[in-house]
Amino acid sequence: MNRLRYKLYRQFSGLRHAIPRRFTPAGLLALVTLCATGAIGIDMDQTVGFQGFALVACLLMMAIMLAPFFRGRFTIERVLPRYGSVGEPFTYHVTVRNLGTRTWRDLELIEDVEDPRPSFADYAVARREAPRGATFRITRTPAGPGRHRRVAPFKPARVSTLAPHGDAEALVQLIPARRGPLRLIGATVARSDPFGLFRGFVRVPQTATVLILPKRYRLPSIALPGTRQYQRGGVTHASAIGQSDEFVSLRDYRPGDPLRHIHWRSWARTGRPIVKEFQDEFFVRHALILDTFASPAQMAAFEEAVAVASSFACSLSTQESLLDLMFVGPQAVCFTTGRGVGHAEQALEILASVRPCREKPFRSLQELVGQHAGNVCGCVCLLLGWDEPRRELIRQLESLGQPLLVLVIAEAAAAAAIRNAPAEGKPAQFHVLETGRIAEGLLQLEGARP
Repeated sequence: MNRLRYKLYRQFSGLRHAIPRRFTPAGLLALVTLCATGAIGIDMDQTVGFQGFALVACLLMMAIMLAPFFRGRFTIERVLPRYGSVGEPFTYHVTVRNLGTRTWRDLELIEDVEDPRPSFADYAVARREAPRGATFRITRTPAGPGRHRRVAPFKPARVSTLAPHGDAEALVQLIPARRGPLRLIGATVARSDPFGLFRGFVRVPQTATVLILPKRYRLPSIALPGTRQYQRGGVTHASAIGQSDEFVSLRDYRPGDPLRHIHWRSWARTGRPIVKEFQDEFFVRHALILDTFASPAQMAAFEEAVAVASSFACSLSTQESLLDLMFVGPQAVCFTTGRGVGHAEQALEILASVRPCREKPFRSLQELVGQHAGNVCGCVCLLLGWDEPRRELIRQLESLGQPLLVLVIAEAAAAAAIRNAPAEGKPAQFHVLETGRIAEGLLQLEGARP
């Protein structure tokens, strides 16, 4: 039965993808008109709708029959950005080159994206683990057990007149709908029939990849803990002026520098005040803990948790502090940014590819956090629920004296249940963010202090 469902899913999703590509807006209107006149004109003795049906059917048939006569030879060259972001539009230029001896006009360029639909094995697993009544379809939102939505709604880009052996530029615009690598497997050069109803295709193989970063939210002012702690080996991590005895280099004096740091010999030699620069082993270090243990029913919450983690990773000031991003995937990950160790862009690249962890128990996250908790001075925990294993993680951090900011991301029904749960075990800074209202929930954190 699953195999039959999968075949129907492939067929219907393929039609949903192919019809808007093949038919122009006028062609889609003609299809609707064909269906309407076909229903009205069933009784030819009572209505004249059948005449409209016959006319539209003939036009569409002629348009479809003319499509194979479009046979050009083309190559393309893309100028792609390094990154894109979910929900943020970006554009890039594509150069289309005509390899033939014929002049082409009124062409369109349509990008071909790698098929996002699951294999039968993945489909069967998603159907088995999905909550009762859930559907499996390609949607704009992360609904459904498989979360296989459209990766990017490309619109056909206009190509100006192509002279023989000439080239022209097309401006492609898209809004990525899913994080992760956006793999382009080629492009389609399209030309409409004389009626402007149906497109003929010439496919040009040309692979390329753009990394789509997670969606990010605007964070309010959140007062994270700032107590400096000694970091063993911190000299190798720090890059700013500090207070230890580890000499780094000489530089020009700046107002406010201690007089004891003046290098008198260099001042005598250059004629201007020179000070010694040191590195610091005492600095602030935060932990950003991401819960990746999501069930199929929690996929929407998981995507929002990744988006919130990305917002923290790129919004917190790491010029004078470190930020440890911790989560469990195929292996436990602790990635550090700040003070020259790593950059926010690298953390976003990691978060762009993070996937739910279903092979390991939640205890593996507790073990990872326990290994690094002694080095940090505060934790931001992004959780997908409030069950006993997650409460145990919070108790573990509280027993170590760690200031906490706990954010639980959940669907509306689960969020209401967590809010109404007994306050026992919840830390002082405990907030529930509801999917679909994440931005509003984050704004309520103004001034939150772990």
